[in-house]
Amino acid sequence: MNWLQPLGDGMRRHARLIRAVQWVVVLAYAVLLVVPALLPLPDSQARLLDNLTRLAQFLFWGVWWPFVLLSMVLFGRLWCGVLCPEGSLSEWASRHGRGLGIPHWLRWGGWPTVGFGLTTLYGQLISVYDYAQAALLILGGSTVAAVIVGLLFVRGKRVWCRYLCPVSGVFALLARLAPVHFAVDEQRWKANSAPRLPLPNCAPLLDIRRLQGASECHACGRCSGQRGAVQLIARSCNQEILQAPRQPGSVWDARLLLFGVIGLAMGAFHWTISPWFIALKQGLAEWLVSHDWLWPLQDNAPWWLLTHYPQLNDSFSWLDGVCIVLYLAGSSLLLGGGCWLLLRLAARVAGDRALFRPLALTLTPLGGAGLFLGLSATTVKLLRYEGWVLGWVQPVRAAILLGAMGWCLWLGWRQLGGVQSRWAAWLCVLVSNGVVGFGGWLQFWG
Repeated sequence: MNWLQPLGDGMRRHARLIRAVQWVVVLAYAVLLVVPALLPLPDSQARLLDNLTRLAQFLFWGVWWPFVLLSMVLFGRLWCGVLCPEGSLSEWASRHGRGLGIPHWLRWGGWPTVGFGLTTLYGQLISVYDYAQAALLILGGSTVAAVIVGLLFVRGKRVWCRYLCPVSGVFALLARLAPVHFAVDEQRWKANSAPRLPLPNCAPLLDIRRLQGASECHACGRCSGQRGAVQLIARSCNQEILQAPRQPGSVWDARLLLFGVIGLAMGAFHWTISPWFIALKQGLAEWLVSHDWLWPLQDNAPWWLLTHYPQLNDSFSWLDGVCIVLYLAGSSLLLGGGCWLLLRLAARVAGDRALFRPLALTLTPLGGAGLFLGLSATTVKLLRYEGWVLGWVQPVRAAILLGAMGWCLWLGWRQLGGVQSRWAAWLCVLVSNGVVGFGGWLQFWG
């Protein structure tokens, strides 16, 4: 007996209740995003329980984003289909929009990767984790773009979520690890006789009959029970990763994972404490002074271009901005490129170049763990400001990082099953895991 099926069917029956919950989330999102940006900057004595700006900062960056990522690993893209305010607003806008067709350029598979990279970089330049105005600019700007896309293209759908959302690619990667998903039996779909339920509105424009895995499905429950072929089921957390060689896929998921989720994000999380960043900045500053170029040392950029809050003694110079861009780009190229080359070598040693993408996807648990640990560092920082000691944090971080590495290595070993030079290829996978693990060690211990 499938004990999850009633839950999936319940989501379909109670669609109106889910829509009501979505609007509650939209309202809370709007209040927490807009109101703090209109208030004065909090002083150093402000605390979570007596300052709305501090509370909103904690809820967005200390609770919301880390645990949205965790929910992808636990429940698939349930957040996207049931709770995401951008998705809800985009779908609502599309019902009243022009309903144009989707142009070919918009279907390009690289937009989520580009969006994630630019959003991450821009967020560091304007200190999005620390200031409400910056959060409103990035998150609010993304929401406005989602509504505009909804007003333009395909009535009643979520074109933004499918093709343009900056985090949709990350969510698709992490959802591969989910232990539950809506499984579709294509043969039963074709064989099912009348009477049939009317086709549901699949907002992310998926071909439900051919749906495989949880990476693209938004888990909204609208198609649960369709033709007796769609069921919410439990599965192995490894299933979708290990089936990658037998399923069609895009090259962009491997690029996003290696250069974005691993390389770029890790640089974004640790540039503020990196001695290499300090050395880069000092070296460039000395060169500029020696050549009498002093304007890059000024901190007169507007807050929406570079962090500029002189009343709190927090302003970035033009040199800071350049160094942040160089450091994050270098982190992406060194970490991501190193893993890319090692996994290419592993596929070559294995005698099958097509194994590169499946082997790259085996790093998904480590990439997800890095994102969760990096974002939850804000959670820990804010709670320590409130006086919480949290002495258990470092051991838990070590356990998560080591556990993710072990998981990745096991997936890599399984993915290389049947390969004649299995040990040699797996050694390349081992070194690639070591590269990522070294980056995590630098961030929290080195």
